[in-house]
Amino acid sequence: MPIPQMDELKAQLVAYGQFVQDMIEKSRRALVSRQPDLPHEIIDMDEPRANRTEIDLEAECTSLIARHQPMAKDLRTILMVMGITNDLERIADHSVNIAEAVVEHINGTTLRPDDDVLNMFEETIRMVDQAIRAFITEDPALGQRVCASDNTVDDLATRILEGLSASMTTTPDTVPEKLALLKIAGNLERIADLSTNIGEDVIYMTQGRVIKHHQEEDAK
Repeated sequence: MPIPQMDELKAQLVAYGQFVQDMIEKSRRALVSRQPDLPHEIIDMDEPRANRTEIDLEAECTSLIARHQPMAKDLRTILMVMGITNDLERIADHSVNIAEAVVEHINGTTLRPDDDVLNMFEETIRMVDQAIRAFITEDPALGQRVCASDNTVDDLATRILEGLSASMTTTPDTVPEKLALLKIAGNLERIADLSTNIGEDVIYMTQGRVIKHHQEEDAK
């Protein structure tokens, strides 16, 4: 018999995913429009809420397992929700790191941030959104698209590292604000990796295929 609370559990996961996406988007807006209040909102208010939500979702998953002793698909789904919840909490942690770096950049310069950094924000936010939707709709093709997008984010990260490293040697007075951009890029790259984990799990759940090792071999 299907567990009646499964739809509500999925809805809670979607809401958590949207909340975490908004944390990343706030930092992007703060960086573009130079709004220091937004990063502080992420650090002081959003992070504690993200941590509480993770605890509540994990407790609900544990309760469902204890009360219903689910089998087969329901059990796999609950275990995936627990795994994705953990990934989202880690994404929230990286979002806090980004917010702190945005404050450092805003305080250090009036220059507009690098276009590659802004593109990296957009691509990473899209990956988080698609990863959650892939799980909810059990869409392996969308999960595969998330995994493929990780290459785009990695390429952007490489370009940012190379470009900023080169410019820091010629303009040493700009080092602090450029280090902040490198910190932002590094944390966005980790968020993309965590989104990829979710995409890979969706593919395994729906098709029984493990693609992580194939991707690593292709990258060699």
